[in-house]
Amino acid sequence: MSELTFKYTILYVANVADTLAFFENAFGFKRTMLHESGDYGELDTGNTTLSFSSLELMTDIGKNPAKVDASKPTFELAFQTEDVAGALAKAIAAGATLVQDVEEMPWGQTTAYVSDKNGFLIELCSPIAS
Repeated sequence: MSELTFKYTILYVANVADTLAFFENAFGFKRTMLHESGDYGELDTGNTTLSFSSLELMTDIGKNPAKVDASKPTFELAFQTEDVAGALAKAIAAGATLVQDVEEMPWGQTTAYVSDKNGFLIELCSPIAS
């Protein structure tokens, strides 16, 4: 059996192009593609591609996705940075909603949380001190 690699995280959203633009402006990721249909797009985030697929397409192919409930997140995306406060300010200026301001954690990490325009929970965090 060949070795597995974690290649994609795909989030289901109402508008792929708008979501790509938000992630470009809020977090500085670069768009690698937007399918001509507008139903699928990708961002370069390093080793793992962050992708978006439209709710409409997923419904059309029988996946029946649920809409995000920002008040009851079931997962989070975590973006690591040395400048959590700066990343938080940039995200909020781009339209992210503040969930938790910059906070020092007992394990030596600085964190902050926002939600994007789709309601996804996003952690901005420093590397964990060793």
